[in-house]
Amino acid sequence: MKSVIVTGASSGIGRATAEEFLKAGWRVGVVARREDRLREVGDHENAVVLPGDVTDAAAMEEVFARFVAEAGRLDVLFNNAGIFGTAGPIDEIPLEDFERVMDVNIRGMFICARLAFGQMRRQDPRGGRIINNGSLSAHNPRPGSVSYTTSKHAITGLTRTLSLDGRDFDIACGQIDIGNAESELVAMLRDKSPEMQTMGVENAARSVVHMASMPPEANVQFMTVMATKMPYIGRG
Repeated sequence: MKSVIVTGASSGIGRATAEEFLKAGWRVGVVARREDRLREVGDHENAVVLPGDVTDAAAMEEVFARFVAEAGRLDVLFNNAGIFGTAGPIDEIPLEDFERVMDVNIRGMFICARLAFGQMRRQDPRGGRIINNGSLSAHNPRPGSVSYTTSKHAITGLTRTLSLDGRDFDIACGQIDIGNAESELVAMLRDKSPEMQTMGVENAARSVVHMASMPPEANVQFMTVMATKMPYIGRG
């Protein structure tokens, strides 16, 4: 049975993706801070409920060790946990809010990628796949998204570096950039922009499972999945 850890699995894209992996017969480690909501997702014989904060390095080390002890190995990490932060021009963003976004979106994803890479490098047979959740903001930002956009540009750099460094250890890394999938984050943005075009979150979830299911000799390096009519192409 293939195994995957999904971070940020208690809601939105993470929850939908964890459920899609479970439908596909994977052993799924679901990670998030909100244990009560996590247990709703983890009510499945192939789910491993792993409460924890991705910014807590020691807690994540325990989470990964526990999952590998139960699953035997780690085939895929969906590095998904992230937050948007305060919206507005840069001079209206409290420094502590910027730091919180960097802590979750960069440091948290770095911690999880580091643990996954180390496990995949040393397991037998070695190898695996890391899928980072980027964003369309990693390419074209939306107004008032300076903290989030900065963090997602950093994740593209993480993806490219892991792709390069993973070659010698049979570790592939790809990035999915998702546009306006129905989630709590998108609902928050739509409150301010009712005309926002969205798509069902299951479209993003199925795309992640597709990336994860590629054979070892193939990799989806970057994938963009978005609401068809959202003003991404040509926006300015």
